[in-house]
Amino acid sequence: MSAKRDRDRLVQELIEVGRDASRRGLVLASAGNLSARVADDRFVVSASGAWFDRLTPDDFVELGLDDLETGAAVNGVKPSSEWKLHHRAYRARPDVECVLHLHPRTAIVLASLGREIRRLTLDHAYYLGSIGVTPFFHNGTDELADTAAEQLRHHDCVVMRHHGCSVVAGTVEMAYRRALNLEDAAQATALALQLGDTGTVFPDDGARHA
Repeated sequence: MSAKRDRDRLVQELIEVGRDASRRGLVLASAGNLSARVADDRFVVSASGAWFDRLTPDDFVELGLDDLETGAAVNGVKPSSEWKLHHRAYRARPDVECVLHLHPRTAIVLASLGREIRRLTLDHAYYLGSIGVTPFFHNGTDELADTAAEQLRHHDCVVMRHHGCSVVAGTVEMAYRRALNLEDAAQATALALQLGDTGTVFPDDGARHA
C-alpha cells in the first residue's frame, strides 16, 4: 500500500519556499516549479504560470508517477510545463520527497560557461555533495527531464545549462537548504575567479568529518 504524507503541510512548506526564493532572486515571476511527494506513487507540483510570491494551495496539482503522459489540467488547474522534470526525478530517486526547480543566476552562468561550481565552505561540502551538469535542452521536453533525472541518480543537485537547476532531498527544508547553498557556492566560486583563484576547494579531509 502506498504510504500517504501530510499533503496540506507539504504544500504550505512549498508555498513558503516559493515566497522566499522569489524574494532572494532565485526565480523571477512564474519561472521555476516546486513539488513534493504526497504518496509513494503521487506528487503535487506547482501550476503553470503560478508566480512564486503569490502561491496558494489552489496553485498545486496532484499527479501520478505511473502516468507517463500527464500534463492535462486537473480540476481546472494545469500543471507546470516542467512537470516531467519532477515526474522523472521521483521515478529515478525513490528516496526523494521533494524536487525544487529554480533559476539561480550565478550557478546557471557558471555552468553555461563551462566553469565548475566549487564547494568552498563547510556548508557547501555538507549540503551539496557533488553537482551534476546537463547540456541545454528546451523546457518541457523529454530530453531535459530524462538527462536531469539521469544526473540525479548520482547527485542531489543538477544544473541545466542556460536554464536552471533541480535540487532534491528527503524533506522540503533540506532541498531548499541545498538550493541556497548551490547558489552561494556559485557566488563564492565567481568571487574566487575574480580574485584569480582557479583551484581552491574545501579540504577533502574536512568534508569527511563535516
